[in-house]
Amino acid sequence: MYLLGEQPAYADQLINRLQSIPAQLLQGLSPEGPALTFAGSDDLCAQQPPNQLYLIENGLLHALVDERPLFYLQEGDLLGLRQGIDMPSCRYSSDEPVTLLPYARSKVFQHIYADETRQELFLQYLIGQTALLSDALARLKQPEIRPATGFQHFAAGEELIHQGDEADHVFIIIEGHAEAYVDGHKVGDVQKDEIFGAMAVFTREKRSATVIASEPCTVMVIPKEQFLSLMQSNPRIAHSLIESMARRIDLLNREVTQLRLKQEPAESF
Repeated sequence: MYLLGEQPAYADQLINRLQSIPAQLLQGLSPEGPALTFAGSDDLCAQQPPNQLYLIENGLLHALVDERPLFYLQEGDLLGLRQGIDMPSCRYSSDEPVTLLPYARSKVFQHIYADETRQELFLQYLIGQTALLSDALARLKQPEIRPATGFQHFAAGEELIHQGDEADHVFIIIEGHAEAYVDGHKVGDVQKDEIFGAMAVFTREKRSATVIASEPCTVMVIPKEQFLSLMQSNPRIAHSLIESMARRIDLLNREVTQLRLKQEPAESF
């Protein structure tokens, strides 16, 4: 998915990464039939059954939301995710031949939910597209009313989140690396593509750790309401995320235990 108009370099990098995800999601799943080629169309989805998704093999589709040009889809994108959802109408048109590979919608989601890796990839795909749209909206707004969504950049040494702050957003590191600290003690690393800040959103408590960029970072920012809504609509993805968080808690417990063991000899004197 590409948005119309100029885009910053970090958005281009994210788009390139998102472009490869649909093929990975569909790997191992057979199409419902041979590829379909259309010479051109004013409303491509209106010609297709609502129970199918399509992988674009070739061509370019222009997307109009409420008849306003907003973005376009190209080779590697998934077509049909919006169908069946009560959202503003989106019409896809093309002035050139387009080739689509059909898949059964229900089988696609069963295939995704059957594997944790595919679940996480699908989560990245949905959040990434949402962030691109949010970032485009933020750049269209005047600076004084720009929402705190989309992408943020941090220099090495800057705090991404601070222990004790309110939890209003969830974050994903797009580029860079950060470190997590509790009461001034390092308790772990936050790698590229890792989600962080979700625990406080789930528990509705304040941030339990401070995360500091160890090198320049680009971070995707998702408002908590939007993130929680996504988790509710995709319970298996939420389950996978909770398992990942549980592993981090286990690592944190081990770090705390090691710190206590180091302090005990000193306290005995």
